[in-house]
Amino acid sequence: MEKLVFSVTGVFQILVFLIMMYYFILSFFGLHRKAEKKNYMPKNKFALIVAAHNEEIVIGKLIESLLNQDYPRELFDIFIIADNCTDNTAKVARQYGVKVYERFNKVEKGKGVALEWMFDKIFRMQKKYDVVAIFDADNIVSRNWCKEINSKMQEGYKVVQGYIDSKNPNDSWITSSYSIAFWTQNRMYQLARANLGLSNQIGGTGFAIDTRLLKEHGWGAKCLTEDLEFTCKMILNGEKVGWAHDAIIYDEKPLTLKQSWVQRRRWMQGFADVASRYFTKLVKKGIKERRLYVLDCALYVIQPFITIAMAISALLSFAGSYLPIGEDIFMMNYLLGNKVIMVITLIQFLMTPLILKLDRKISIGFFTMFAFYAISTIFLPILAKRLNYKGEVFLIELLFNLLFLISIFTILGKEKLKFFIRFLLYSLYTLTWVPITLEGIIKKNNKEWNPTKHIRNVEILDMQ
Repeated sequence: MEKLVFSVTGVFQILVFLIMMYYFILSFFGLHRKAEKKNYMPKNKFALIVAAHNEEIVIGKLIESLLNQDYPRELFDIFIIADNCTDNTAKVARQYGVKVYERFNKVEKGKGVALEWMFDKIFRMQKKYDVVAIFDADNIVSRNWCKEINSKMQEGYKVVQGYIDSKNPNDSWITSSYSIAFWTQNRMYQLARANLGLSNQIGGTGFAIDTRLLKEHGWGAKCLTEDLEFTCKMILNGEKVGWAHDAIIYDEKPLTLKQSWVQRRRWMQGFADVASRYFTKLVKKGIKERRLYVLDCALYVIQPFITIAMAISALLSFAGSYLPIGEDIFMMNYLLGNKVIMVITLIQFLMTPLILKLDRKISIGFFTMFAFYAISTIFLPILAKRLNYKGEVFLIELLFNLLFLISIFTILGKEKLKFFIRFLLYSLYTLTWVPITLEGIIKKNNKEWNPTKHIRNVEILDMQ
């Protein structure tokens, strides 16, 4: 039994470690922004589409930000889909003089279906558009969004994703965690992939598609993560998704853990569904054509299963630590040595605040304090273990953390202390992905759409 646990644990740890190392190495390519030769000559005519369900509170500020684009007004039109609305979403939108289409269908519900319905109308219009762009009703859009997307599409990309930022990062520990997650992903994975010539992924909002490409292949994405499904379709058809780091969309994040749980479960349901239908196709194409960007997408779509594999690996290691087989149960320590694992852990711990510093989300002072804290949390337990009593180890760590929090408050102030505490709670947010993912996999065939309620009515000036 002990040998079986050891063997199974070893297999899982090595598999998970290799996947983690892939993303670990990938993240380094997001630390640097390559110089871009941008072409701001207006060329593409945009249809800016917003799918809205009962969004009367926030729809106005989004429309204002779209109307204020630094792009010729004759080269873009705004289309609002008031989808199964029971409030004044359509009325509010019409006050801005934009094109409003009301849709009522109690059987076929959800954003993907609403977009499919709108695309069909646009294809049949006398006025033609080069590009369709998709936004959520709670977004506000940077003034240069159309200009940046237009430039990226002139490089040859037919699908482009913009930078998804946070509209309300300081509302709660959940919104702070969401924001940290998006900030790091934007740079460590999206920008990194762009730098390496891989394909990016559509992020659900703030993306643009060449109209002829969309008409040729069809949207056809009616699952709970229609953005991921369309990304897979494009990659299977030889297209790469481009990344526009300066085309910023501010997205409202859920306020509570309950709201966050429902939204992230929906994402994982969609991921599991898409993975079951596209993973094998992507792997076959990637191997046959020797295309790394296709295999990278295949690895991306099985994120739910990778998350579960990581959880199983951790549980097996935890269980194995109680069996009389020595420290060899921690396979990567055995293979690489404790010092190597410690260095990797420290770098991973520092990577997130470094990314936030590079994108000016935190100050140099905050980064310095956090770097000191990260280094201390790695080496303090090593020093403390030299003591003979566990109670003294606990007391030393408790005293250190208390003094450190007092130092942040004294040097950086109350708001920075609050953000630091929320930064530490980001680990808890990360852990909640395990049960959420498991539930999402189990319920992957449930296609019921559960929209998130939006209440943060802010202007683009508030985000700058």
